[in-house]
Amino acid sequence: MIVDDYKYKLPNELIANKPAEPRDAARLMIYSTATDEIVFDTFANISRYLPGGSLLVLNDTKVVPARMPLTKVTGGTVNILFLMNEWNGGTTIKGLPDRMIVPGEALYLVNRPVAEVVSNVREEFTFNLKVTPDQFRQLCEVYGRTPLPPYIHSDLPEERVRVEYQTTYAARPASVAAPTASLHFTDRVFAALEAKEIQRTYVTLHVGRGTFSPVTADMEKTGKLHAEPIHISGESAELIRATKAAGKPVIASGTTAIRLLESAPDQILAGQSYDGETALFIRPPYQFRVADALITNFHLPGTSLLSLLDAFLQSKQSRKSWRDLYDVAVRDHFRFYSFGDAMLIL
Repeated sequence: MIVDDYKYKLPNELIANKPAEPRDAARLMIYSTATDEIVFDTFANISRYLPGGSLLVLNDTKVVPARMPLTKVTGGTVNILFLMNEWNGGTTIKGLPDRMIVPGEALYLVNRPVAEVVSNVREEFTFNLKVTPDQFRQLCEVYGRTPLPPYIHSDLPEERVRVEYQTTYAARPASVAAPTASLHFTDRVFAALEAKEIQRTYVTLHVGRGTFSPVTADMEKTGKLHAEPIHISGESAELIRATKAAGKPVIASGTTAIRLLESAPDQILAGQSYDGETALFIRPPYQFRVADALITNFHLPGTSLLSLLDAFLQSKQSRKSWRDLYDVAVRDHFRFYSFGDAMLIL
């Protein structure tokens, strides 16, 4: 399986359980595929390495505190991660419980019925809401918890997690995971980019559970990941088109941003808006049509994020493989995963 090509050993102490403070103090590895040179710096100085006149593309999705502690009739508690990115805003929603529930079972919050189990396919359950959609959103805000990945063992209080596991510019609530490469941006970083005449624009990919999941045999067979909603405005598409036409680089901040760009290249390069969903599974060989550079974190073994990184490096005819770069990161004690350090590939 392809997953076996993307395994590596990581010492547990390199898994970041807390973000850097301040967030732009995270370390940054810069790798130039043109010169084969690696440079170390901090994210606060990323503007030094991006060409003037380039365009930064950021994912403006917002993480929802969608892990809800509900009570069964028996009195037991079941925590359900509601898949907000797949929700159409109606009275039916999917979710992942942390313990056994059965169809027909009612679930409560503060002695109030909130959801009823309808059906399940493997670990994924469908629920009928017993409150209005607006009330459900309000209950998530009041009682829900931010769905941190299971490998993060953080003692941060929920109010702090809601700030730290969120980009500073998040605007469109629906994700169950953050676009983590963009967690490092601050007003100070954006001011430095503007001073260098580096523009930025926003696109939206609502991140689902599949983004960080290991590659499965079914994914390999179909060549598709779990579907995630995407949106790009005509204004953003036109800015990308004009940047490419002027011969300036488009820099994708994160794997979610680059997947969106490569999911609708014809529309984007024609300056047209696009709304839909993507299940794009990027793996070598792959020719990237929109993104010229990539900002990314250091990812979990065996995931589609590593196959995307591999494909991007190969498309740039890189002399170093993803494994070479990860070996350097491990050797120099970079911090890995969602709250970890970053890498810029030019």
